[in-house]
Amino acid sequence: MGALELTSEDGVKCCSRCKESKPRAAFASNKSARDGLQAYCRECWAEYHQARQLAKGKNVRPRVGTPEGHKFCRCCGQVKPHSEWHRNATASDGLSTSCKACRAAKGRAGHLKRNYGLTEAERDEMIASQMGLCVICLKAPAIHVDHCHKTGKVRGVLCFNCNSAIGKLGDDPDAVRRAAAYLEGSSWKPTLVAPGVYQLPS
Repeated sequence: MGALELTSEDGVKCCSRCKESKPRAAFASNKSARDGLQAYCRECWAEYHQARQLAKGKNVRPRVGTPEGHKFCRCCGQVKPHSEWHRNATASDGLSTSCKACRAAKGRAGHLKRNYGLTEAERDEMIASQMGLCVICLKAPAIHVDHCHKTGKVRGVLCFNCNSAIGKLGDDPDAVRRAAAYLEGSSWKPTLVAPGVYQLPS
């Protein structure tokens, strides 16, 4: 029986392994098939793939039984509903290998390593050494890793406002000093030394 005969007009297909009629969403995509779907449903394909891996002598992690509409995340060890997973059309069950929360955590860890060369443990150690507070305002929680854009060296962990403020001042220590002097009521007024040329006090 061909693939087109196994797929009915109402969006239901018969799995050629378990012989059950299931919605098209229960089958992974296969561009080489005439109907664009795998011959086996996702569940049967997973069982078939696992059996083949075992036959090859490979170490296969045992499947964890879950209720209908749920999946086990091997990262956090929790069983979560399908709504807690991103879609992955190429996977046997149509879902990502990790739940949304674990994928987000991996993304944050990867961002830290790529941009700052830090692990989450090293970042947390820095925050602990700052008593959990931004090193500039000493009030708000330390959240954002700050680094020198020229050297790439990490300077500390700041709150959003302080991190944004020094960035808008161009990471320029002199500009920050002038801002402090201005707030203290002794702004540094430039002296005109030539048309369009100003000199700041040292």
